Amino acid sequence: MKNLPNQSRREFVKKTSLIASSLAAFPFISQAGHVNTSVDDSIKIALVGCGGRGTGAAMQALLTKQNVKLVAMADAFRDRLDDCFKALMSDDLSDWSGAAGNIKDRIAVPEENKFVGFDGYKKAIALADVVILTTPPGFRPIHFEEAVNQGKQIFMEKPVATDPAGIKRVLDAAVIARQKKLNVVVGLQRHYQNSYRELFKKYKEGLIGEITSAQAWWNNEGVWMNPRQYNQTEMEYQMRNWYYFNWLCGDHIVEQHIHNIDVINWFKEGYPVKAQGMGGREVRKGKDYGEIFDHHYVEFHYADGSILNSQCRHIKGTMSKVDELIVGTKGSIYAGAANIVDRKGKVLYQFDRTKENNPYQTEHDELFAAIAKKEYKFDDTERGAKSTMTSILGRLATYTGQVVEFDKALNSGMSIMPTKFDFNALPPLLPGADGNYPVAIPGVTNYFS
Repeated sequence: MKNLPNQSRREFVKKTSLIASSLAAFPFISQAGHVNTSVDDSIKIALVGCGGRGTGAAMQALLTKQNVKLVAMADAFRDRLDDCFKALMSDDLSDWSGAAGNIKDRIAVPEENKFVGFDGYKKAIALADVVILTTPPGFRPIHFEEAVNQGKQIFMEKPVATDPAGIKRVLDAAVIARQKKLNVVVGLQRHYQNSYRELFKKYKEGLIGEITSAQAWWNNEGVWMNPRQYNQTEMEYQMRNWYYFNWLCGDHIVEQHIHNIDVINWFKEGYPVKAQGMGGREVRKGKDYGEIFDHHYVEFHYADGSILNSQCRHIKGTMSKVDELIVGTKGSIYAGAANIVDRKGKVLYQFDRTKENNPYQTEHDELFAAIAKKEYKFDDTERGAKSTMTSILGRLATYTGQVVEFDKALNSGMSIMPTKFDFNALPPLLPGADGNYPVAIPGVTNYFS
């Protein structure tokens, strides 16, 4: 639950009324009298990407009220798949979901349905009705395109790509997904969070007037780092330490800060036309940290002249803040406080915190409810793709130190992905003789000359 400020996954879920009420409705899954228990009628799920987020997403899918079965799993690494399977088969889900009990009766993944390697996703997808795509985001366009081509319903985590070419690939596949009426939910979970939904309603009712500016933050101490192990190929090392390589992660402005940027795009009901900014590596330096920056500051300019001032930082010992502020002609929205105040500071609206939900669970609840009813209800792809592109735009602006236009970047054809996926193949970025990786230099780096 890292995307919810100042709350751990366990603490947040324990406090949310949705989980409490849903578990009260069915003391545990196997006891749910209203659930269709016919195996033939079950909604079959394939999990592609078995890391921590994949484990959590699969668990949330299996905690829905529908008659669902996990039937296939795929990951590049066998140990990740095994750890995920073990967690899902646990007798106690409390570390992940805050709920006591287990979901063993909803898991039917024989050994032959556990696929390891770069191509296993195709076989896993073929066995399911719904696919959960939770690998490192560089692979998302490839996996999404395959799921669409196979006609599957989809949940995919954010971000949906790491470069403009990947965004175009996702947008092209989205056209086919709409033609096939495939539900697609993207894991920008604030769209499924009660407080944000209510704040958006109040904004549409005119409570803050017209938006004039916005601010967004994702400042904290950063995330894990996996050191290089003996006898690893370069491809395996980068995939094990994927957060620090742009072809896999996109930099933390894309992988994490997208949440806050997406909120502003949502309320603006549009996307920036250009961006400029600054960033670098002040603390998180050296060969263990690949190529990404540890701080970014970006001005995103919208067509109407309004500006989003965006900042994200991964530096220990600094101020932590994950939040959004939207300023209007009549008042301001403080998303973290879930309230709206007028220009003099008077509170005009305060969301009732007792009505907050667990949005990670809600996005699956609503998706699988629609699938069970055979409804075409969710089409998050374009929003997810364009908010991802906004974050990539920010990275390009900070890496170059130049003003970068949204449309020019999107249509540039820029790709940072490998040409071959194999553990013995070379990834696109290689270390120098000293073990350090090339890092962008603002004022020198130029992607569009």
